[in-house]
Amino acid sequence: MPGAGPKPLRRPSSIRQHTMASLVCGSLAFDTITTFPGRFAEQILPEQVHILNVSFLVPTLRREYGGCAGNIAYTLKALGGEPVVLAALGNDGGDYLARFQQLGIDTSSLLQVPDNYTAQAIIITDRDNNQITAFHPGAMQQAHEIGLPARDDIKLALIGPDGRDAMLRRARDLHAAGIPFVFDPGQGLPMFNGEELRAFVAQATWVAVNDYEGRMLSERTGQSLAEMSRSHLAGIIVTLAAEGCELWIQGERTLVPGVKATEVVDPTGCGDAFRAALLFGLEQGWPLARCVALGNQMGALKIAQRGGQNHVVDRTALGLG
Repeated sequence: MPGAGPKPLRRPSSIRQHTMASLVCGSLAFDTITTFPGRFAEQILPEQVHILNVSFLVPTLRREYGGCAGNIAYTLKALGGEPVVLAALGNDGGDYLARFQQLGIDTSSLLQVPDNYTAQAIIITDRDNNQITAFHPGAMQQAHEIGLPARDDIKLALIGPDGRDAMLRRARDLHAAGIPFVFDPGQGLPMFNGEELRAFVAQATWVAVNDYEGRMLSERTGQSLAEMSRSHLAGIIVTLAAEGCELWIQGERTLVPGVKATEVVDPTGCGDAFRAALLFGLEQGWPLARCVALGNQMGALKIAQRGGQNHVVDRTALGLG
């Protein structure tokens, strides 16, 4: 119905309550994924970027379920965790909702926005696994209209890329509720200035970034990661793709080596699979180094499959029972 406001979706009766759950805040999106068989660097002339006009022939195209919150929730559930997704879907999101309910993922904190589309990401990957992404936020722009669910089983949260107002509200609400959370700004990081980023870090318990985002975070806050980690933070996690990740804890850096993938097929969603493992380990009370070691395993597993939600997790093979 045009003009109608967003409405929360009801909890399916088949979903049971658990003693501990993780709130996953961020985007749900449809990913249109294409592959450019060449290299971006060979098509873009640095001296001509002021008049950039390029076209990439992409002979393959797929549409996948995606979005950071969706990808994280998928892998966290497969690992045996209990994700509660706090996100917005548009009027084209019925299939996504049905998929999550079939997987047993808690959808009681989703918004359904009837007068907008679900967020859409259009991704081009070149032969070196570099990516160019165009993103339409759609219903995500109204995600700030929903607050934290009123339940006492949520003991942990992650704030991933989302609408700007939603990310700011999530940090305030989680901090006020005393729920520890991972600040994972991802591609949303450029939306915030130094003061806002310092406030996020001050409210968070952990910070998770890739190496590029880590440099931007340091530049905008005016603090090195080492300095930032000498605080209340339980740790800063910096992912380094195939090289693994580094941990900053109280000014000390530790490298956790990567895991060699059986095949490199599609990097889309690898960071989200890593973060799902991080949340799972934190749910179990593991040391941070063990959490990210599992994250490296999950990143290597995911990159061998296309899309962000098609990999199969073998808990026994991972030593999880």
